[in-house]
Amino acid sequence: MELKKRNFGPSAGRFLVTLLTYLLFLPGDLCSQTPFFQGKTITMIQGREPGGSGDLRPRALVPFLRKYIPGNPTIVMEYMPGGGGRKAANHLYRSARPDGLTIGNPSVGMISLAVLGESGILYDLDKFFYLGSPYSTYHAVFLSRKQAGLSSIEKLRAASGIRIGAQSVGFVTYNEGRLFAYLLGLKEPKFIAAYSGPEIDPALMRGEVDARSNGADTVVRRNREWLEGALVDFHAIIETPKGDKHPQFSHLPELESFARSDRERKLVILQRAFRIAGTPFVLPPGTPKDRVEILQEAFRKTYKDPEFFHEYKKLTGDEPSPLLPKDHERAIREIPREPEVIELFKKLVGAGPLPAR
Repeated sequence: MELKKRNFGPSAGRFLVTLLTYLLFLPGDLCSQTPFFQGKTITMIQGREPGGSGDLRPRALVPFLRKYIPGNPTIVMEYMPGGGGRKAANHLYRSARPDGLTIGNPSVGMISLAVLGESGILYDLDKFFYLGSPYSTYHAVFLSRKQAGLSSIEKLRAASGIRIGAQSVGFVTYNEGRLFAYLLGLKEPKFIAAYSGPEIDPALMRGEVDARSNGADTVVRRNREWLEGALVDFHAIIETPKGDKHPQFSHLPELESFARSDRERKLVILQRAFRIAGTPFVLPPGTPKDRVEILQEAFRKTYKDPEFFHEYKKLTGDEPSPLLPKDHERAIREIPREPEVIELFKKLVGAGPLPAR
């Protein structure tokens, strides 16, 4: 039998080439549609001990991140306390693999330590990729145990050697405790920075320390018996942002009102700026752009999910006030950096005696 010859024109040839190319590369294309994060584990490194308020905030995000990250990866916590967040931030910058499978939440201290140029900073704030923060409002209160007999500002000022409990030097509770002591005019206070977050409250009740700084919402959620049993005295508050009154502590004087000069007033402004920057979630430098964008979008969706607001408040007692990734980057860029104010702030949050006023 004689086969009939067919003459394929240029259009048919192009079609065949296209079809063959598609068939050759189809398996690879199909594989590339599998989400990168599917079947993988993301490690979230926290710059703190487990169990405190700082630990609860990331935990509130986890189920929503799993929901919104394509592939629904497993997310586990790793704790790396030390240096007010310095240790975790240095690890993320220098050692963590930039593959999208390590997310950092070193603590708010990572921002202040870098801006202040403190020792041991081995990271560059501008080279991290930012994933936002679940809050940008915060109210710090200064309180003392009732049995210490420090029921007024006058009694605080008259006493000498008040023992103020905190976490490590550079940690935010330490910094705020020092700022309260300085502007309230305490006489030779002693700072005991030897506790984890959950350990300070029992130490206060046992009389190991006389006073501390803490978040107003944390006190309301975790220490209801202090309020109901009048076990502590509250003295002053730092409002972040200024003018945002806390319903439980709206009667307390704002710390800025104790400033004697414009320079002292700017100390409080700088601390507010650090707090507005929130507790940053970051990715290591070098993380592939597509994975950065996937994770930023997952965080954005989480922050906007009404169910997240409910879960966050249930776990932490706080109302979330999220900073989206792009707003977070801008907030960090806009932190005041006047050399004179920075220098005084560094002395305040250091390990030495408080500077003279």
